[in-house]
Amino acid sequence: MPPSTFHTLDLNLLRVFDEVMAERSLTRAAHNLALTQPAVSNALRRLREALGDELLRRHGHGMEPTPRALALWPSVREALRQLQATIVPSAFEPQQANSTFVLAMADATAAELMGGLARQLELQAPGVSLRVVPLTTRDPRSMLADGTADIALGYFPAVLTDLTGRAQAGEAVAFEHQRLYTGEYVCVMRRSHPLAEQPMTLESYCAARHLLVSFSGRPHGFVDEALTSIGRQRRIVFTVNQFFTAGQVVVNSDLLTVLPRHFVPTTGMGEQLALRDLPLDVPPVHVEALWHRRLQHDSAHQWLRRQLLQVAQAAFGTEAKP
Repeated sequence: MPPSTFHTLDLNLLRVFDEVMAERSLTRAAHNLALTQPAVSNALRRLREALGDELLRRHGHGMEPTPRALALWPSVREALRQLQATIVPSAFEPQQANSTFVLAMADATAAELMGGLARQLELQAPGVSLRVVPLTTRDPRSMLADGTADIALGYFPAVLTDLTGRAQAGEAVAFEHQRLYTGEYVCVMRRSHPLAEQPMTLESYCAARHLLVSFSGRPHGFVDEALTSIGRQRRIVFTVNQFFTAGQVVVNSDLLTVLPRHFVPTTGMGEQLALRDLPLDVPPVHVEALWHRRLQHDSAHQWLRRQLLQVAQAAFGTEAKP
């Protein structure tokens, strides 16, 4: 867009664009904006002409964005939210709120934190709803950027390394994070496993048959990376995408797996499982809350982050670090 075009651009068109992108429907966008559908269509036409791109096309019963629209939307949405927060700051009132939050996390994280968070909501915000969706990746930035989830909770070492590197290089960083707790991973097997009655050595560990928990379906995890760094490897013969499923499989087989220590008692299978320290050094597992910066100053989101931090501190008895 030439500078002269931006100077004459009606910024109200961006509000219409943001709403249509969020709803993928002219009818719903018009209702939310208190406009007629022809008015929304006209606003989109003017924005298309100004930007020289179709932006959204009809697809089935909805609207499908073009690549230009997908690239433009995060910046537009963040700018509008920041402007609204500056002009009309709103305080989140938990007792009166009827918001819905979407959290992405693994089942082990949910097992430890969601009970406490449910109690917090019952006491402080009875009208607030919570939806937990599966965490299927170690890099959830795309789902946070497109609004699929408000917060992702998990172990994201590569993401944090990338964000730190970008910040140190002076680049704009679009995501924020807060450490909730530090977990410990252990080797888990059924109590009658042949290795349960002898010391766990690196040799016996590598020689055994293993089950891997992989959210994304990747055939290796952080334990395999640690083994590779010392010139060793293990044989993975089974891969699942949930920690609870891993426990069920291990109880009924001679496979070894790696689970968060705190998670094992919550499975109901604790008495059937034997836990052993891993026979190699692995990095500490820092569980983080990760969110998009556009929500950094949103009062409802700030309230939710405080609840998560309090629940994590109560569950693990430690002061979480930023």
